[in-house]
Amino acid sequence: MLYRNLLASVALLLSLASATRAADTPPNVIFLMADDLGYGDVGFNGNKFVETPHLDRMAKDGIRFTRFYSIGPICSPTRASVQTGRHYMRFGMMNVNVGKLPAQEISLPRIAKSRGFATGHFGKWHLGTMSREHTQVRGKRAAEGYGPPWERGYDTTFTTETNIATWDPLDYTGLRIPKHSCTFWSNGRQVPGDYKGSSERIIMDRAIEFVSESATAKKPFLATVWFYGPHSPVRAGAELRELYAELPLGKQHYYGAVTFIDTEVGRLRAALSELGVEHNTLIFFCSDNGPEGTGKPAAEYTPYHGAYHGSAGRFRGRKRSLYNGGVCVPAVAVWPDVVRPGQTITEPVCVLDYVPTLNEILAHKMPDARPLDGVSILPLLNGHKQWRRERMIPFATKLRQQSVALIHDGYKFYSNDWNKPSPSDELYHLADDHGEKHNLAAKNSDLLRRMKLEFIAWVDSCHNSYAGRDYPKPYTPQGSIIPRATRTSSTPTAN
Repeated sequence: MLYRNLLASVALLLSLASATRAADTPPNVIFLMADDLGYGDVGFNGNKFVETPHLDRMAKDGIRFTRFYSIGPICSPTRASVQTGRHYMRFGMMNVNVGKLPAQEISLPRIAKSRGFATGHFGKWHLGTMSREHTQVRGKRAAEGYGPPWERGYDTTFTTETNIATWDPLDYTGLRIPKHSCTFWSNGRQVPGDYKGSSERIIMDRAIEFVSESATAKKPFLATVWFYGPHSPVRAGAELRELYAELPLGKQHYYGAVTFIDTEVGRLRAALSELGVEHNTLIFFCSDNGPEGTGKPAAEYTPYHGAYHGSAGRFRGRKRSLYNGGVCVPAVAVWPDVVRPGQTITEPVCVLDYVPTLNEILAHKMPDARPLDGVSILPLLNGHKQWRRERMIPFATKLRQQSVALIHDGYKFYSNDWNKPSPSDELYHLADDHGEKHNLAAKNSDLLRRMKLEFIAWVDSCHNSYAGRDYPKPYTPQGSIIPRATRTSSTPTAN
């Protein structure tokens, strides 16, 4: 025990020393995120058909995470947690097209700007409307939902409110308009253009321009690049489809869209190398949730059913589910000056960890006591194998039914009927049961009780946040939150 404690203390001191050095010469930071990319949709997770050589190279050059969690089972909730390090339920963003990222949140770009960084966002936003007068989403009120990235800490933006087609975004054949019309915005103004080819290339052109200007000015930068693919409407050009000519047409489009994301990741890394800043740039890549649909697309290809070709790999569930297939996503990180190449990390991490990690790297302290739900993974990046996650990873959704989950110490508590008087709880040991097939709730009732108590206390904390107690007043709650636990004779208590 003494030896283990000594090792832990040394690891902590090394981590703090590395964080201090990093704060003296801060790295550039880039957060890349695909949309609806399944765990099994990349080469580094075992897919033998799709071509992702640049992402596979990232995995070899840095860290591949085998248990990286998006937190949200759908788009906007995950993106809100990426930005804040706080579970989206704390500010009511339980669904897409509901609410906006609150202006009172301390986000990734605001933290970076406090240290003199240039900040840029490129691609999909989906955390608020771009205009107080217009929105592309039916039934949404533009003024109430107004929350563009240029008013959330980003200096430079090239973005859309929601998804656009992954190829030739101005070709509206077979698309749902106005929802998927192509309208780019930059710092409060629309940017018309003759946009053709890959939508990923269109946004990466602007991202590389931002990176180049920042590097030339010798100014550190933080960028979020949020790709459109392989979310529907998914399309790929003829040359991309030709790579997969032996496969059904829908899969040609889907894999083509994935490959073009990979191509743009490679182009970004090449640009960083040419600018001489690659070695001092930390890049994270992940997906916002699992793959769309049932996994059984219609025989005839459409831009919407094309996304059903995604794979959750070895996991149960898909997008909208809190089983691993919906929230355990492909993820890699590379930072040549710090991260040792070729690592595979099995310890659970998640998008909630981005803000605490950036805080530690930049020696930034939060200005108040608002709760963060993530932890810094800088020790993992620094190669400290003794690091273990001590904080739980919470999940909650109101899609279809009120499902909740909690991962802690290798186990996962899950309930798909949170607000019923007699919920049917599930318990899985994830190290032995990645597919969540063997429910241990009956065999390990004491552990299940402790995990449920932990979750109940966390939900109470979220209700305090939802009421606006983390922010200066005035604040009007938005969206919704799951209820506190129904108190019955079966509800566990601290006593």
